[in-house]
Amino acid sequence: MSTATGTTTGLVDRLYAAFDSPRRQMLLMAAIVVVMAVLPMLMGRYATTIMTNALLYVVLALGLNIVVGYAGLLDLGYAAFFAVGAYSIGILTVQFDWNFWLAIPPALVAACMAGVIIGGPTLRLRSDYLAIVTLGFGEIVRFSARNLEITGRASGLSNIPEPNFFGYVINSYVDFYYVFLLLAVIAVIASHRLYHSRLGRAWLYVRHDEDAAEAMGINRVRVKLAAYVTGSVFGAVGGIFFSVNLGAISPESFSFEQSVLILMAVILGGMGKIPGVILGAFIIILGPELLRELGELRLLLFAVVMLLIMLLRPSGIWPERRH
Repeated sequence: MSTATGTTTGLVDRLYAAFDSPRRQMLLMAAIVVVMAVLPMLMGRYATTIMTNALLYVVLALGLNIVVGYAGLLDLGYAAFFAVGAYSIGILTVQFDWNFWLAIPPALVAACMAGVIIGGPTLRLRSDYLAIVTLGFGEIVRFSARNLEITGRASGLSNIPEPNFFGYVINSYVDFYYVFLLLAVIAVIASHRLYHSRLGRAWLYVRHDEDAAEAMGINRVRVKLAAYVTGSVFGAVGGIFFSVNLGAISPESFSFEQSVLILMAVILGGMGKIPGVILGAFIIILGPELLRELGELRLLLFAVVMLLIMLLRPSGIWPERRH
């Protein structure tokens, strides 16, 4: 049995190795994007909406992957940045009647400021303090949204206007599918460029050994803060377009469970690996939907499948290869 499992694992590893070169990965990604582009013509409304949600999770998981996978920082409150982006757009467009596109820069600035306020003091510390602080930050944002009048309290904000792009109103489920597909492609390219940049190498050094990185002249606090703020921007972008897609948001949309699901996508796929994180995001969203016919047992079966995957692939479905 162990021999069979080892043979299967070896075959899977060789399959992944065949796509480990950047050129082959880009060709694979291009082929996937072409297939994804024609899917709305073949699927109905429900399936397209599910795929749109999966693409949103790709953007969010790639953002958290920068924090957790690249820099090695455990963030348990990532949904807070998702909420900051969504509520910033909701407040500015609904309460102050701002144009959607003009409201995006302040929303991103708000997410960056939140990242600096939370990460600035805590990233100087080592160990798991960041995990505890981010967990508290996520709950503070959610409770604030539930109690402040400007956020609509527990009812949230509704009637968030759809974006108008040079006279074309983006309002159908197909429109938003392509918007999130574009965002996912941009997030993949940005993640790839960051990983291979000087900053990306600094994140790698800090993740493996902070003392050695500091001895090499790397300012570990600045480098970790850069990862945290970059991840917050990805989360805010997801929140911005999530809010206009649904047209309404409430505090329960940004619960701790959302942070856990995004983190699960990163860990399940393989921390630090872009293809793995994309795969993880799709499995987290599409898995329960594919098992929907099993009724109440679907979540139990899905949890068992997740457990088996982590037992067989403890470093993730598409783990980072050691060089």
